[in-house]
Amino acid sequence: MPRSRLSGDGRKTRRSTVKKKTTKKAAVKKTAATSASHAGEVHRFIGISLGGGKSDKACISVLEYYPKHKKVFLSRLVEKIKSDEVHSADFKILEIIQQYHQEVESVAFDVPFNPPFCLNCVPHCPGIEGCPEEHVKWMWEYTRKLHKKKKPRKLFTPYTQRCVELFLSTELEEPFNIQHAMGANTAPLLARAMFLRRRLKMPCLEVFPKLSVWRVGRSLNVMKSHLRFHKHSIGGDESRREILNALSTHNVAFVYDQDVKLMIENNHAFESFICALTAFLQFKGLTEPRPLDFPRREDWIAFPQISIKWDSF
Repeated sequence: MPRSRLSGDGRKTRRSTVKKKTTKKAAVKKTAATSASHAGEVHRFIGISLGGGKSDKACISVLEYYPKHKKVFLSRLVEKIKSDEVHSADFKILEIIQQYHQEVESVAFDVPFNPPFCLNCVPHCPGIEGCPEEHVKWMWEYTRKLHKKKKPRKLFTPYTQRCVELFLSTELEEPFNIQHAMGANTAPLLARAMFLRRRLKMPCLEVFPKLSVWRVGRSLNVMKSHLRFHKHSIGGDESRREILNALSTHNVAFVYDQDVKLMIENNHAFESFICALTAFLQFKGLTEPRPLDFPRREDWIAFPQISIKWDSF
């Protein structure tokens, strides 16, 4: 398998095994058609783990699913995407995605790409005490129920929080405390994701990697300690190793050894893969649906079902 680099894209990347040839267009089309016929239909899913726009933490994973062979394959992993003297990191991210044109089912971000609904509210808002909007009413109902069980009793802030962040913190098998969409740490990443999202023509979804790792890992019988601490600077590499080993043992996805090593070393690379895997699970109908009473216009985060039959692909 040849190794190749995309100038400025990141430290390492994996590309197609098809070698470049200076042949006539007709011959190239014939070769591509023959290869596609052999592999059958392919569905691609892209996962993006973002860092700050001026950092080199952003990573992209491209996952391919071949229904004919019932195989899931990590075809490309680009890590440490950063700006150079000529091109921004955002330009490079979009360039990588657009290489696949319309052949992508969905793009999964690990951060929000829409601000809280209240930031787009009418100028004469009465405040949360008298707001008639569906999502604010839902937050009031949720908060009142929570106050009966838990102290201290705090109100919500709908201009920084979303309904989904409240929901995940108490309504699942474990509390998953996700940072507020307009919180100090997430707001800059939300702005970057919005900038990228506006330039993409394919469906996009939001993923909370910690929750996806938990659900995927539990379905593969990975120890809870590994699932809780996969991001930690101390011991996180070993946790990621165990999770990737479980995925390999159960034949969930084929990943090159080089890419396994990158994901063990770099949590952002690992989480971009988890985002792509979650997008694939959504495509297969294996993610949790939006609750019936959940506000219609509010964002929902894609995360796997509790029990997944990995041999049903």
